[in-house]
Amino acid sequence: MSDSSTLYVEVWRGGDQGGYQSFEVPRRASQTVLDVVTHIQRHQDATLSYRYACRVGMCGSCAMRVNGVARWTCRTHVSNVCTDGRLQLAPLANLPVVKDLVVNMDSFFEKMQAAHGRFVGEHTRYEPVAAVKPDSPERQEADAGIECIGCGVCYSSCDVVSWRPDYLGPAALNRAWTLVNDVRDIDGLRLAAVAGDAGCHSCHTQGSCTVRCPKHLSPTAGISGLKRMAARAAMRGELDAEPSAGRR
Repeated sequence: MSDSSTLYVEVWRGGDQGGYQSFEVPRRASQTVLDVVTHIQRHQDATLSYRYACRVGMCGSCAMRVNGVARWTCRTHVSNVCTDGRLQLAPLANLPVVKDLVVNMDSFFEKMQAAHGRFVGEHTRYEPVAAVKPDSPERQEADAGIECIGCGVCYSSCDVVSWRPDYLGPAALNRAWTLVNDVRDIDGLRLAAVAGDAGCHSCHTQGSCTVRCPKHLSPTAGISGLKRMAARAAMRGELDAEPSAGRR
């Protein structure tokens, strides 16, 4: 039986070919996993690398795998995930490891760009603000996925990304879904960009992204919406056509 006043923590050290190092950390009341990592770095091994910024669930930069599950460590209390006084901490999956618990997020954000995840408006700053009806079906679809902060938890949890690294992934496709439902956006190439071989149709609808999302979003629902929209556009011959100057 483990000492209830001590946590036995295995932490990934090194790069992709690294290994786990064991630490003993005092157990505290209301202790988060980020508190555990910070204690190790401050009191036991100053060379331990990890990321954090806000500490209150706003930035998502502290995400890592806790006992095999991708989570925000600042919002994950030890008491909710600890098994027999033991924790195993590892970097996010599906991304190259820079060092210890830090991953390279370049490919994650590059896929956002590949999915045309940037708003393209028709109006300039010198024109009146475009009106959006908050109760319209399109706005409600966009609102359902708009709170993504790009933490990478869904991407790390996606099995499709694991076996198919070129797959755009749930975060990029969720972002595309919010934009194709934004009546102000005029990007005529976005739907074709996400309907390709590594796009929305590669999703197997396993739902891991939705289960793990700390913001309680449903990328699975957005990806399903893209599948339907892309199928209709394909039947109309619109995916191969040149985009018009205005909205599709």
